[in-house]
Amino acid sequence: MELYDVMRTTFSAREFTDDPLPDETLYKILDNARFASSGGNRQGWHVIIVRDQNTRDQLSALTEPAAKRYIAQIQAGESPWNSIDPPSVSAETLAQTPAPERLTEPVRKAAVVLVVCVDLKLVASMDQDLDRVGVISGGSIYPFVWNVLLSARHEGYGGTLTTLAVAQEPKLQALLGIPSHVAVAAVIPVGKPVKQLTKLRRGAVSEFTHVERWDGAPLQA
Repeated sequence: MELYDVMRTTFSAREFTDDPLPDETLYKILDNARFASSGGNRQGWHVIIVRDQNTRDQLSALTEPAAKRYIAQIQAGESPWNSIDPPSVSAETLAQTPAPERLTEPVRKAAVVLVVCVDLKLVASMDQDLDRVGVISGGSIYPFVWNVLLSARHEGYGGTLTTLAVAQEPKLQALLGIPSHVAVAAVIPVGKPVKQLTKLRRGAVSEFTHVERWDGAPLQA
């Protein structure tokens, strides 16, 4: 596929057929994804390839607590899991909120699940002393994650970048034997999509650009 076509049609696939993802194709996907950029070219990523159904069932269960909060906050009119505004939903509400299958089932039903990790000893986090949640470390792992999804799309497969299970990272580390200095960045179910979308909806460039300053005019075509 042409590059821009891949970029414009790589969507969050959550429903998959029963088609397998052969190791040969998965290797090809990862072999191309590895050319992503990373700070200092340290390439601190590691990928745990999960096919075992019992392990995937446990990954799905670890997704549920964060999924409950995500949905409960949306129902309360909040932006879920944002680090600025504390949630108003009560523990009782969270307990009574069901976790929707669209958020928990993909890791059970995809052909394979990729747990993408990053070695924090290799990441330069220039915002580590700021009084906010760190985001800079992601610059050394999420280009790789996105390359995985782009490569999967090119090969006729699909997936979605999920992070809900990361709220239970200590349990994830115990489940998969991940060292304490290695962070989980994404859990990616990958498989053959039931339906391959070819038209995505996104905001126009003029909606997110600011020339020179935050209050500057948007960039026009």
